[in-house]
Amino acid sequence: MPDVAWIGGRVFAAARRIREVRAVRFWRLQHRLAPYLFISPFIILFCAFLLWPLARSLVLSCYKSAGPHRKYFVGLENYAFLLQDRFFWLAVGNTVGYALVFLAIQIPAALLLAVLLNSRRIVLRPIWRLAFFSTHLVGGAFVGILFIQILNPRYGLLNQSLSLLLRRPVEIQWLQEPKLAMVSVLLAGLWLYVGHAMVYYLAALQAVDRDLYEAAAVDGAGRVARFWHITLPGVRHVTAFLTLFGLIGTLQMFELPYLLHGQSAGPANSAMTIVTFLYIAGFQAGDLGLASAVGWILVLLTAGLALLHLRTAQMLGRRG
Repeated sequence: MPDVAWIGGRVFAAARRIREVRAVRFWRLQHRLAPYLFISPFIILFCAFLLWPLARSLVLSCYKSAGPHRKYFVGLENYAFLLQDRFFWLAVGNTVGYALVFLAIQIPAALLLAVLLNSRRIVLRPIWRLAFFSTHLVGGAFVGILFIQILNPRYGLLNQSLSLLLRRPVEIQWLQEPKLAMVSVLLAGLWLYVGHAMVYYLAALQAVDRDLYEAAAVDGAGRVARFWHITLPGVRHVTAFLTLFGLIGTLQMFELPYLLHGQSAGPANSAMTIVTFLYIAGFQAGDLGLASAVGWILVLLTAGLALLHLRTAQMLGRRG
């Protein structure tokens, strides 16, 4: 008969090998699943708070609704209505026009400020840099309330300064005149964002090789030539980024004109933006389906302009 101790030892050894195999399989399984377990919180939150709302809004854009509980299917009628609605096109014109004018002023102003404050001849450069950048730290809501006071027709700082400069009383109706409604938003937006863009240009300027300027000066190049042939090419990537960043931000602008004009679309809807139109349609009129359609048109408009910008930047980069 086999020895009982020998049999027990074989059984113990077999059980130990089984435990080792199970442990190895467990660790291999854990090794394969660990990355997915680590990213699972992000995937869950991403699906719950981004993908699902996006899909839900796309479906909702095909419905006519009166509040969150009453709705009926209308297909693409919301999009057809928007393409024929003059107030929507007014909002699109205001938004796109504001974006173009804003970028046309912000980018050169920020670059010139950065070049000026990058010069060693300027005294107290850190303080000036902080002063120009600090306007971006307060936020759009605060700036909207602040500029209501600055643009006051009788006691506002801007009109008072113009009165001292022109030596006569000036009472420009910045917030009441329809033709000046978007101009007032533009002034507030530039005050808020020029310093922010200046910081990016300062970082880019400090990365430009100083030897290039010295070699150009030795060859007889003037300041304008050095700026055009060395500074601008050296910061072109930052310019492309700021243009794209500013384009996306201005197309989504809402709180600044809304607060600046007393929680409205301005006199005669002259300060209505696309997001303001979305807010009025969805939260004041209660048609969440129409508001969803506006949101998706804004997505397509933003994506189209961003792709156009990227393609233009690539073409200019190849030529450069």
